[in-house]
Amino acid sequence: MVLWFAGSALVAMWFTFRDPGIDHRLVVVGALLPDVVDAVSGGVWLLHTLLFPIAGLGLVMAATVGRRLLRRRLLAIPIGGFWHLLFDGVWRDSATFWWPVQGFSFGDVALPVVERGWALNVVLEMVGLMALLWIGGRFGLADASRRSEFLRSGRVDRSLTDPGRQPPSC
Repeated sequence: MVLWFAGSALVAMWFTFRDPGIDHRLVVVGALLPDVVDAVSGGVWLLHTLLFPIAGLGLVMAATVGRRLLRRRLLAIPIGGFWHLLFDGVWRDSATFWWPVQGFSFGDVALPVVERGWALNVVLEMVGLMALLWIGGRFGLADASRRSEFLRSGRVDRSLTDPGRQPPSC
């Protein structure tokens, strides 16, 4: 499940923050990280708990005191982790979501992507693809200079969020 988490996280970021300065690439990294890391353990573990993005936010805030630009960039990872929890439906399993509040055992809980089954995963991947196509159009990524900037920095053209600014000429 790559397209579902990448697309849903980017669309959610756009509608929530509309921040052209955030590194959208790191939002995607944060949204994919829980499944990538927890797949190694064979089931849900720390990255599928609310503790992961909260601790991530705290760590980034503590490690970047006095380094505002680095902080702004790195905060995208735990924010992506929050989006993953939401779009993976982890909140439905309260013992995992609220770990360690309800105990320290994860039990034998499979990753939500495994529990959903292949048919629903295919549908979600197609929805994710549509979301990525929409976000590409919204970010103006058909334009080579915008696409290059996005791939290099993860940022989008500021004119997308500031109606008073004119987009760069192509």
